[in-house]
Amino acid sequence: MNSKSEICFAAEPTLGKLSKWLRILGFDTSYEPGFSAKKGMDLGRKKRILLTRTERVRNGKVSQEFIFITSNNPFEQLRQVIDTLGIGYTDTRPFSRCIRCNTRIRPVDKDSVQGNVPDFIWQTCDIFQTCGRCRRIYWPGSHTQRSHDIIMRLFDPNEKR
Repeated sequence: MNSKSEICFAAEPTLGKLSKWLRILGFDTSYEPGFSAKKGMDLGRKKRILLTRTERVRNGKVSQEFIFITSNNPFEQLRQVIDTLGIGYTDTRPFSRCIRCNTRIRPVDKDSVQGNVPDFIWQTCDIFQTCGRCRRIYWPGSHTQRSHDIIMRLFDPNEKR
């Protein structure tokens, strides 16, 4: 891997919220309901770091790199991954991946989403992005600002750890 922004993860089914937040940060994160460590780590031909809460993985002889997640709290889980790998804010690409299917999202013309977003959103927003795989449409809203505030707190050196 050339940089921390190229880190890829594979998360067990019990880590859905952590997976969502890693995707929000821009990390390629495979999250499959039927995934297990036994199925191997090379999903999609990428070397992925396994995120696990399974004791037998931690105590067994696993050939791939993994992080044993200790907390039940998704934000503490996220902080553990960030701290373990030494990820900094500059290693992230917030809001660049679809949180549903993990595909990179891309900007689209406002006119192309008319009729596919609520009228009020179409009238008040000028920036839209879409996922080429699942066709989900994204726009900056209050949820984006709340997520951004959480991200900034994650990387604030003065924030309690």
